[in-house]
Amino acid sequence: MNGVSTDTHADTDAAIIQASLGDPDRFAVIYDRYAATLYRYAHQRVGAEGADDVVADAFLSAFRGRGQYDLSRPDARPWLFGILTRKLASHHRKEKARYRAMARAAPDGVLEGPADEVATRVIADAARRPLAAALAALSRGDRDVLLLVAWGQLSYDEVAAALSIPPGTVGSRLNRARRKVREALGGVDPSGMSEEER
Repeated sequence: MNGVSTDTHADTDAAIIQASLGDPDRFAVIYDRYAATLYRYAHQRVGAEGADDVVADAFLSAFRGRGQYDLSRPDARPWLFGILTRKLASHHRKEKARYRAMARAAPDGVLEGPADEVATRVIADAARRPLAAALAALSRGDRDVLLLVAWGQLSYDEVAAALSIPPGTVGSRLNRARRKVREALGGVDPSGMSEEER
């Protein structure tokens, strides 16, 4: 070899978390990698007012619990989403109220711009109300699975790890949630993704 190491093990989340046990400042790398992703997800679920607090609380819990992290898992994203989901559970009333308010809200004002953008926005506005109502009507477990897949972009196995449930349970909850959302939207699947594609 030419002296350049190709070992990227030191850059894995697991290696950084392990290093943070001796040097707590190293955990900042995990925060830098995932804070924006977790914030976007939390913002979609509880709005701007709650997202800052719930993400900060999730990272504080992750930092405090880093000694129990399973170092055989190189990617900490499912672990962090699991912590965030548990923190969001305490905001479930606020989340349901947010969806109900979205379902009652009138579409935004005058639309301007190129025809394709206007058409896309009209379709999105028309779907927003029944989608928000459908999300509010889902059980917390079904909603968590659906949103971790749709908004968190986690795979079935990652959702299973995040929620500490079997992958088969992920599949059944996701199928049930998608069916209910499709029914609320008149047969349209907003995810646009079949089970075979996941």
